[in-house]
Amino acid sequence: MSLLHTATTDFHEPALTSARAELVGALRDFLPADAVLEQEEQVRPYECDGLSAYRQLPLLVVLPRTVAEVQRVLRLCHEQQVPVVARGAGTGLSGGALPLSDGIVLSLARFNRILELDPAARRARVEPGVRNLAISEAAAPHGLYYAPDPSSQIACTIGGNVAENSGGVHCLKYGLTVHNVLGIKFVTMEGELIELGSAAPDAPGYDLLALYIGSEGMLGVTVEVTVKLLPVPERAQALLAAYDDVERAGHAVGEIIAAGIIPAGLEMMDGPAIKAAEAFAHAGYPIDAAAILICEIDGTEAEVAELAVQVRDLLLASGATEVRTSRDDAERLRFWKGRKSAFPAVGRISPDYYCMDGTIPRRALPEVLRRTAELSVQYGLAVANVFHAGDGNMHPLILFDANKPGELERTEDLGGRILELCVEVGGTITGEHGVGIEKINQMCVQFSPTELAQFHAVKRAFDPEELLNPGKGIPTPKRCSEYRQLPDRNHRHSAAG
Repeated sequence: MSLLHTATTDFHEPALTSARAELVGALRDFLPADAVLEQEEQVRPYECDGLSAYRQLPLLVVLPRTVAEVQRVLRLCHEQQVPVVARGAGTGLSGGALPLSDGIVLSLARFNRILELDPAARRARVEPGVRNLAISEAAAPHGLYYAPDPSSQIACTIGGNVAENSGGVHCLKYGLTVHNVLGIKFVTMEGELIELGSAAPDAPGYDLLALYIGSEGMLGVTVEVTVKLLPVPERAQALLAAYDDVERAGHAVGEIIAAGIIPAGLEMMDGPAIKAAEAFAHAGYPIDAAAILICEIDGTEAEVAELAVQVRDLLLASGATEVRTSRDDAERLRFWKGRKSAFPAVGRISPDYYCMDGTIPRRALPEVLRRTAELSVQYGLAVANVFHAGDGNMHPLILFDANKPGELERTEDLGGRILELCVEVGGTITGEHGVGIEKINQMCVQFSPTELAQFHAVKRAFDPEELLNPGKGIPTPKRCSEYRQLPDRNHRHSAAG
């Protein structure tokens, strides 16, 4: 095992300094000088992703520009047994891009080109550093767009979307990243270039494309993605419904789907999230409401006109106190502006917030909202709820102050309780943010030891030495054993914390 594999990030420790210098020299043999960052002030911006509660300085940061350079970096790190964490825009929210003190960060920020856009075939080939929104902007002149639209789409990159299988407010009808990617090229830890997927409707052999998408950078380093483009709908119309009861709004979600209507988007926000978003985005939300639903219908003119009336009737029948129908595209976008601004909006009303990500069956939505409110009181921490309600993907935002001793730990504990509640009602601990390091303990609750052993076997099939993003996503048997043996694990805090 190399010295680098066990060293800490002490930039002045003599043995580490020597080992780092040797690695830097080897990297600079084939990389430009500005592609290797080694000074503390240079690597500091890479110490965390969007989950800023966890920070770690990497040993080095490299910024290659070509596939050949990525291959050489990985071959060198494989030879020297240096761990590698691939990074896109750093907007992830589960600590998936958290660096390792004895490893390098391989930034794909310079892989930012749209290589090909084929309107006739309705697809685009892009490098992993291309922003999600940039694909739709490039396709717009052809009447096309890329459907998955995370709230961070203005900044997040397609490579990161592939790593986490990202969704967005329109994923109910159009699917997650996995449903909108046709092919991927990635480099293994040994430096081998692999191509998965096909432009054809089906490809022979195992569906490794679906396996790779959502693997959180643990199987390979993505260097090219071929995405599917869709025609911009002829018309889109949004309805905003206000409720004086959160559980009643939850029931309304199931009633819309039960009626056979699949909206383009069906989102929910509770009272605290509404107030924060309105103060930030001025979307015209009713700030006295306990919850709002935003339901978007798209399709042909006739289809949208008919379905909008049906949805409005369903919302009123479900107990909505007010239903607004967007009069034009500007008002529709204003409805969505508040929802897509929810995360930064909550950041204005609390010193810190912890964004959770779990998925539940739609039928369990009222129960989970009620029990989350009870947990909020028990832990003495406010929770603002934002949901991709149509597919049950929930994002509770726990408000806390990291400067108060013990409050971050209490917040993490509350987050874990909410995720385990998701499992209890038949759901899962993540919907689109990935596991990273944030949810690794809850993987022990979601899966059995036998299932986790199979996950490890898949990891080793791609990365035998486990050098790609190690320590993320899949817990070790020892970690799970220790977590399961915690005394009274599910009731560790009193109401006072």
